[in-house]
Amino acid sequence: VLMGIVLHAVYMMSIFDIYFKSPIVHGIDPVTPRITPPAERLVLFIADGLRADKFFELDTVKKPRAPFLRSIIYEKGRWGVSHARPPTESRPGHVAIIAGFYEDPSAVTKGWKANPVEFDSVFNRSRHTYAFGSPDILPIFCGGLNHCSWSSYPHEYEDFATDASFLDEWSFDHFRGLLNKSNKDHVLKQLLHQDKLVIFLHLLGCDTNGHAHRPYSSIYLNNVKVVDKGVEETYNLIEEYFKDNRTAYIFTADHGMSDKGSHGDGHPTNTDTPLVAWGAGIQKPRLATSESSTDIGLRFVDEHRHDMPTPPAWDLKSIERVDVNQADIAPLMTTLLGLPSPLNSVGSLPMEYLNLNKEEQAEAAFANAKQILNQFLRKSQLKQSRSLHFRPFGPLTRHHIFVEEIEKLISSRQYEAALHSTQDLITLSLAGLHYFQTYDWFALMTTITMGYLGWMVYVILHVLKCYTSFLATPYETRLKTGANEVRNKRVRIFGGLLMVLFSVILLIERSPPLYHIYLGVAIFLWTAIFSDSSFIQALWRALQLSRLILIAKLMAMCIVSFLILELLVSSFFERRIYSGVFLIAGIVGAVVVSCNTPGLSMVPAFVWASCWFISGFTLMPAQIPDHTQLVVFSGIILVVIAISVRSFDCMLPKQDPWHRIISGLKHKRGVSWRLFISQIILVILSSAMVWISTTYRAQRRQLLLFHQLINWFLAGFSMVLPLFSSHRLLDRLSSIFLGFGPAFLLLSIGYEALFYSALAIVLISWILVECAILYLPFSKTQGVGLPDQNTVDKEDTRQRNHRFLRLSDVRIALCFLILINVAFFGTGNVASIASFEISSVYRFITIFNPFIMAALLLFKLFIPFILVTCAFSAITNLAKLPRLGCYFMVLLFSDVMTIHFFFLVRNTGSWMEIGNSISHFGIMSAQVVFILLLFAITNIYTKDIQTGLSSHKEV
Repeated sequence: VLMGIVLHAVYMMSIFDIYFKSPIVHGIDPVTPRITPPAERLVLFIADGLRADKFFELDTVKKPRAPFLRSIIYEKGRWGVSHARPPTESRPGHVAIIAGFYEDPSAVTKGWKANPVEFDSVFNRSRHTYAFGSPDILPIFCGGLNHCSWSSYPHEYEDFATDASFLDEWSFDHFRGLLNKSNKDHVLKQLLHQDKLVIFLHLLGCDTNGHAHRPYSSIYLNNVKVVDKGVEETYNLIEEYFKDNRTAYIFTADHGMSDKGSHGDGHPTNTDTPLVAWGAGIQKPRLATSESSTDIGLRFVDEHRHDMPTPPAWDLKSIERVDVNQADIAPLMTTLLGLPSPLNSVGSLPMEYLNLNKEEQAEAAFANAKQILNQFLRKSQLKQSRSLHFRPFGPLTRHHIFVEEIEKLISSRQYEAALHSTQDLITLSLAGLHYFQTYDWFALMTTITMGYLGWMVYVILHVLKCYTSFLATPYETRLKTGANEVRNKRVRIFGGLLMVLFSVILLIERSPPLYHIYLGVAIFLWTAIFSDSSFIQALWRALQLSRLILIAKLMAMCIVSFLILELLVSSFFERRIYSGVFLIAGIVGAVVVSCNTPGLSMVPAFVWASCWFISGFTLMPAQIPDHTQLVVFSGIILVVIAISVRSFDCMLPKQDPWHRIISGLKHKRGVSWRLFISQIILVILSSAMVWISTTYRAQRRQLLLFHQLINWFLAGFSMVLPLFSSHRLLDRLSSIFLGFGPAFLLLSIGYEALFYSALAIVLISWILVECAILYLPFSKTQGVGLPDQNTVDKEDTRQRNHRFLRLSDVRIALCFLILINVAFFGTGNVASIASFEISSVYRFITIFNPFIMAALLLFKLFIPFILVTCAFSAITNLAKLPRLGCYFMVLLFSDVMTIHFFFLVRNTGSWMEIGNSISHFGIMSAQVVFILLLFAITNIYTKDIQTGLSSHKEV
């Protein structure tokens, strides 16, 4: 158990060394383009959250929403769509535009709030930058930058309850104030008239209004007009102030906005943003031609094709459109100012936007290519200095030849050929950067995979030796011989030497300390496995001597188990899979019980109905709508189910086989019924408090302290009562069901309260099905195992209080794993606690307290797990199974899923997609502790459960 905890804790960290390493490197030389800068200053407008379609399309009366910028498109500049790469959020979008690279995956360690590694930007390269806008964006680029003057409004201004277009007007007004101030401040005026000047206006209005009112609202669409008017006034103000026609203008957005008022993923409404450029150094508009695109099939970073048609609603088909990747804007800005590109930029210079002659185009493109090549060379140098066996990136091993060839082409005035060669060099350099970013992936992923596989084999051997009857066979006598001991000692020595050898290599390569641990754990496990080679040989001989039908059953069990586990992996992405699983399980369970139950019985119908009832919950939305009446009704259903279970228990005839299994013990009925009635009263009171608390809050907006104390008492006291209930199986389980009911009802806001009852009756059905398989007289199921394992050593069973595991017991572990996942997915999304409503804690606490609220929310999620584990404990008691052996089986199956999720971790896409992939892997890795914790908690309630078979000698 300790070994499993260590392994999963260490390997959980591996994804940050594999998937979330920063691509940013330092020590790169800047490359200044050898051209005369076409502009002395550049004005960058970024309209946060502005969708391309809402900007370009005509309004309902066929007039442009942004008339000034549309006139620029027709008369003065170039336009297109800037394609953003997910995650389409504000910080990554601005970093792509201003610094030229996409989201740093290592930002996950900072909660996506900041770039953990310092980076270069257009602002860094400028002589001076003036910036106005949001306090969330400006500090990322201007904080700590001496030659940057910036001003932002207070956070309180970002109010979702108002029209946020005034935020854009704030930026425009403060820039106007800067120019007015310079008329009296000669130092400021001198700074403004320097070359290589950048002016940045961040316009947050569209983003705030889009979130609050949706992008199709009149407030959002009017904000587009406010932005256009502000850009027009700023343009006129600058042209009148400088009067030299040496200003370049770039208008774009960091991301778009979905119809729901959100952003982050790769939907076109989020990735397509407007781009309009005009002024000094910018090409004039061109009429669109009928010639087909020369780059058909190529794709942008958001996977959109280069030759996407312009929508008719935009009414811009007559003007040539030039789309770019968002990171391409950074080298465009630096080229206009004659500056080196940001050192970590991966953008390609969009030549169609520049008004340069052929020689200047070739020189600018060459500088862009050399800057990306320098990043590649720096990464190659760093990796080579730390590698004993360095594997260079083949296509660029002779990179100097590429550079010399382009120099010759430019010198001989073959500019078109030079442009093609620079594009090829950029493509190869970007591929080389990816190669070194993933250089260690194969070695690390192989090590981690071998570690997990070693752990799984180690667990299998441990279970076979400690929890099966294999060592009770004649093979046991062959295990401990002198020759085997010598061979095992040699294996351990070899493993130790191997670990020392790899540690020395990793030290020489200056690898992180965790690399040593990853490798050390894997070598330790495989050394432990091969040092027990005598047992493996005995196991292999046993399989060779086994009957063919046994091997076929073993393989069939492995295949079915693997398919079920893969289905569980898929269920993390699609909850509705469980609906199909339970529809099938209801039929199969009913048939199994029918075949093994003498005479007519309602049990098969109950099993079928319970499974079909719960199948509907995973079809419901993960976001739970408020429905107080349903919560109150669920309390009544809970009482009805509890009474039905007790009635079934009491009304069984003594000669009925079910009675012999679950109702064989004498007990004090008076005490048991008094406790049962007390628990029912507590559930009814809880339902009443749900109604009272919700109604009172709706009227007064604050729950009385008296109400809160009652709710705390009902939830806490009811969970203690099951400890005093009868030890009989159904008595204790129904008491546990009622004991946690008040707490769950008081924490429920909608249909999840009904799910609690549905899960409870499914768990009862599971117990009944297992009883039918294990004990009923007409059971046709026999345990399957290795030779001579179908019979159980009765004397050993009496002494150990449990029997050996058989192959058929795999069924119980798989059912437990399925139900544990259903306990989560039945009312939400397992990957994110955010899918569970915080309003569900308002009956206990209304004043914001994140720790208490989070604890209550987690406890609510924990209650269904407790029910499932209690049922599992009851079944292990019924079947006389060793609980620790079952724990290892469950852990083994969990790790099959863990390996799968390890390869599904993502470092691209929306923050939610990346976060969910990490959550999936983390949740399965944590099963080693989580399930152990569940066993420990539920053991308090289930350790003394007894069945009608507890007093029997036979098993």
